[in-house]
Amino acid sequence: MNPSTTHGPVLLVFPPELPITKLQQSVVTAIPYRPGNPMSKLIASKLKILGTLQILFGMMHFSFGVIMLFTFVEPYPRFPLIFLSGYPFWSSILFINSGAFLIALKKKHTDTLMMMSRIMNSLSSLGAIAGVVLLSFSFLLDQHYLCGFSDQLMHCHAVTTLLIGIFIMLMAFTIIELFIALFFSIFGGQ
Repeated sequence: MNPSTTHGPVLLVFPPELPITKLQQSVVTAIPYRPGNPMSKLIASKLKILGTLQILFGMMHFSFGVIMLFTFVEPYPRFPLIFLSGYPFWSSILFINSGAFLIALKKKHTDTLMMMSRIMNSLSSLGAIAGVVLLSFSFLLDQHYLCGFSDQLMHCHAVTTLLIGIFIMLMAFTIIELFIALFFSIFGGQ
């Protein structure tokens, strides 16, 4: 053997009648069986929107609580009942947390996160039911008592109109939050 050709490259030549086949990889994809429940498909596609709405309603509740804090001025004898119960503040914590869990559930779907989200939405729905009751009592009790013994009728009507408007907005947000939280806590895990 010639020492110059022993370390040279080796070329293989195949005859034309032999086809060269490439190694083919087969990829098996499987889709898990899920029943065709349209409610679960709707929930899965709208988790981020529903969570954002819950966070927005929680921030609005907190903002209305802060506005009520600044309505306690000289001629008014007391805060409204809804403010004394602390509902604008503890409901905002519940609503923001349940919305944050829904958004997190959209990003990463785990069983623990699903359970925590259902628990928070159940607590939010209980808080919303308590809020509807508290807002109804507050509207009935504070409707005529807000002005106290003020002789400034125009100033009294302005603050009363403001607080009744806040009560109405809180009631609307609470009812919508109740429907969102109940919807997810009942149908969310299916």
